[in-house]
Amino acid sequence: MDPIDFLQNGTVSVSDDTYAVCRTDHNHPGAFATIQDETETTVVVDQDTVDTVDASEIESGWKRLTFEMDLPFELVGFLAAVASALAEVDVSVFVISTYSTDHVFVKEDELDTAVLQLEDLGCTVTD
Repeated sequence: MDPIDFLQNGTVSVSDDTYAVCRTDHNHPGAFATIQDETETTVVVDQDTVDTVDASEIESGWKRLTFEMDLPFELVGFLAAVASALAEVDVSVFVISTYSTDHVFVKEDELDTAVLQLEDLGCTVTD
């Protein structure tokens, strides 16, 4: 499987919401995502609710790009292709993968650049 085949004519949706990524010691109700490992907990919340998070660090201003496609586990290099393409235009990413798809977060002021780059990869980007 070639990741470029999935990107060609694949749909990517842009969230209406803007998010904050927070380092915390707690889960947060209403979080878009909670990632917990042995050393820390990270929650991704709507930026408008960030003041309700007991966080030691907060990085605000992220837009979510969701790849609206089922990505099989056997697909090698999908995120590498996306991240490399965005790195070529100096766009930093924060990534969350679910069972069937990926969410790539980019800073709000880099969104237009990211969208153009994804369209150059063959993606259809929708609001």
